[in-house]
Amino acid sequence: MPGTGFMTSALLALAVASSSATASTADTDAKLRAELERVAQQRIYFGHQSVGNNLLDGVRQLAAKAGVPLRLAESPSASGVPPATLGHTPVARNGDPFLKLQSFEQAMGQQPAGLDIALVKFCYVDISDGTDAKALFTRYRAAMDGLKATHPGTTFVHVTTPLTIAQSGLKAALKNLIGRVPYGVMENQRREEYNALLRQAYQGREPIFDLARVESIAPDGTAVAVEWKGVASPAMAPAYTDDGGHLNAAGKLRAARELISVLASIPARQTPGAAR
Repeated sequence: MPGTGFMTSALLALAVASSSATASTADTDAKLRAELERVAQQRIYFGHQSVGNNLLDGVRQLAAKAGVPLRLAESPSASGVPPATLGHTPVARNGDPFLKLQSFEQAMGQQPAGLDIALVKFCYVDISDGTDAKALFTRYRAAMDGLKATHPGTTFVHVTTPLTIAQSGLKAALKNLIGRVPYGVMENQRREEYNALLRQAYQGREPIFDLARVESIAPDGTAVAVEWKGVASPAMAPAYTDDGGHLNAAGKLRAARELISVLASIPARQTPGAAR
C-alpha cells in the first residue's frame, strides 16, 4: 500500500523520540532525587527574607514531588539547627543590608555551630539606585571572613542579590524620551555591580548560588537585560514573577532547583585537623 513505509518510519521515529524524552525525564528526576537526598543529610542554616521564603517553598515542592523527606525548620540561631535539617531564619531588616549582615552574624553565634553549610541572602530592596555596591561588598566579605574563622569546617555559600523586572512599554518609552530612567533600570545596575564583585571574589574558589543569573535567563534561554546610557544590566524575566520582584510558581521551582544543585555539590564537612 503506497505510503505505508513512510508512515511506519514516521511512527518508529515518533516512538524513539517519545522513548528518549521519557528516558531524559527519568534521568532528570533521578538526579534531582539524588541531590535532594544529599541535601537532606546536611545541617544547613539560611538567613533570608521574603524571596528566601519563595525559594524554600520551591524546595518543599520539589522534595515532595521527588518523595524525599527533607526537613525544614525555622531557628533563631545556628546552634539550634538539628542534624539533617535545613534551618532558616529571617534576618532584619529589608532595606538595610548592613543590619542584615549583623543580624546573620549574631544568629550564627560566637562559637562553632557545627554546621555543614551556611548562607545569607540579600533581597532586591536592599540595593537601590543609590547604594554604594563596593562598600556593601567590602562589608559582606569582612563578615564572611569573620564567620569562616569562627566556624571552621562550615562551607559558606555566596548568593547574588536578586533582581526585579525593568519598566517597559509606553511608560518606559516616554521616560526615555524625556531623559528619565525607567523603574528598575538603575536599581538593577547597582545590583549587578554588587553581584559582579561577588562573582569576581568567589567564582571558582567558593560555592556561589547565582540567583540573579537564574532570574535573568528566560524559560526559552534568552538573557533578559536593559540598557541605560550604554550600560546593559540583567533584569528579572517577567515569566518568573507576578509582582515584579518576588518569585511566582514557575520562578520558585526554577530557582529552588538551582539552589538544590549548588548545595548538593558541596563536599561533606571536614572536621578541622581531620585527615583529608
